[in-house]
Amino acid sequence: MQAFDRVKNVFWQWLDTVADVMIEVIARIITPRTVFLTEQEPGRFAIISSDKNEAAKLRGAELRFDNGAIGSGLSPEVDAVLRGSRVAIRLRPDRFVFKPLDLPARAAEFLDGVVRAQIDRLTPWSADSAAFGVSAPADAGSGRLAVTVVATAKAMLTPFVEAFAAKGAHAVAISTAVPGAPPDAGGITILTENVAGILGKRSAQRILLIGLAASGLVMATAAIASMVIDSRLEARQDELARHIAQRRVAALAARNAPDDPLTAAERVLAKRKNETPSAVITLDVLSRILPDHTYVTELRIDADRLRLIGVTHDAPGLIRLLEQAPQFSQATFFAPITRAASDSGDRFNIEARLKPVFSANP
Repeated sequence: MQAFDRVKNVFWQWLDTVADVMIEVIARIITPRTVFLTEQEPGRFAIISSDKNEAAKLRGAELRFDNGAIGSGLSPEVDAVLRGSRVAIRLRPDRFVFKPLDLPARAAEFLDGVVRAQIDRLTPWSADSAAFGVSAPADAGSGRLAVTVVATAKAMLTPFVEAFAAKGAHAVAISTAVPGAPPDAGGITILTENVAGILGKRSAQRILLIGLAASGLVMATAAIASMVIDSRLEARQDELARHIAQRRVAALAARNAPDDPLTAAERVLAKRKNETPSAVITLDVLSRILPDHTYVTELRIDADRLRLIGVTHDAPGLIRLLEQAPQFSQATFFAPITRAASDSGDRFNIEARLKPVFSANP
């Protein structure tokens, strides 16, 4: 439950920050002219306009703020410049409380929320009654960062906002400078109010919530559509797989059918292969069973008939060896045994039948 509360607080703090930035950006777009009021002495402000033509007219002009209201005697030029402008007020540092704060480096992502959670400990005011700002974080080393928290009571700043709203200003931004900082150093913004009602904070938060809800709805719709499309594609893929399997089964059945031409041709080839003696096996068997003193000068294989012509020391023994091999049968001499003067043995002419045996072992 505590984790949920922390997430909820971080979300609303983020929403507040984005809403403030959104209001300020819209106010700058709608009211491009900015009037800068810098407090020189308590209650006395120098006036500078971002418009060059108006800045020349306001050179040396001054505005007084006493008892929560703009002092009388305001010149018509100043009154015209304030109407419809964005008023940026730089108050004196002695109006605020400054507190240095040392934080982990990861706190930079949620700096405003972290400070808001500790504002009642750092200042005399609670988070609801205090207006505060935070300086830009500075690296303090060892994974730490240093910031300066500037705070005051909202009741002290409210008169400024109301007074300039009565003068027709569209937006009021209040800031101050860190004591001892250079004159050209940027200030710390404490409060930004859209007093003209161009876009209120609640409206900005409502717009952001509607945008987030719409984005979530679009994402949910896309996710559901993706799931539906994926399921349909998966069903289609399964259907195609079933069709392919059926076609394969049908093709195999057709190939195994007796009247299939391809199957009949394969069977004829297989039968011929099984019934035809192997010449390679025949040569391998002869090389094993023929004695070393036997020399084959001519070998013929005609279908299932083998003819051997050569020279050996024991011609009758060759008949016996051929008959003992399972690859041969009906071994006999188809011509008489002869011996020439140049021969080292008897010249033989043997004929045998080949058997379609595919093992080379005799």
